[in-house]
Amino acid sequence: MDPVSLMDDDAKIDALKKRIDQATSEEAVRSGKTQKGVDDNYRLGNRVLADLIAGIGGGALVGWVLDHFIGTSPWLLLVFLFLGIIVAFRNIIKLSNESAKKHK
Repeated sequence: MDPVSLMDDDAKIDALKKRIDQATSEEAVRSGKTQKGVDDNYRLGNRVLADLIAGIGGGALVGWVLDHFIGTSPWLLLVFLFLGIIVAFRNIIKLSNESAKKHK
């Protein structure tokens, strides 16, 4: 093989590497892989929603069951519903403070 042929091969390989890198970056932009924060924010939103639903639902369920067995309807339901709301908001505030510290 002559040296001119080897130089042509090197130039072809370099051009191919550039085309592959360009195609890879275009595919990352097209598929949304360049946006790193989207998955974290989606996960955080789901956790906030789960905390809110679980706090309210859990409090209401415990209050309803206790009302059913004790016969104090609807007072324990209301008390535990409000306790569930308070716990849910406390968890959400705690989660948002942790998230703020993590992103600083």
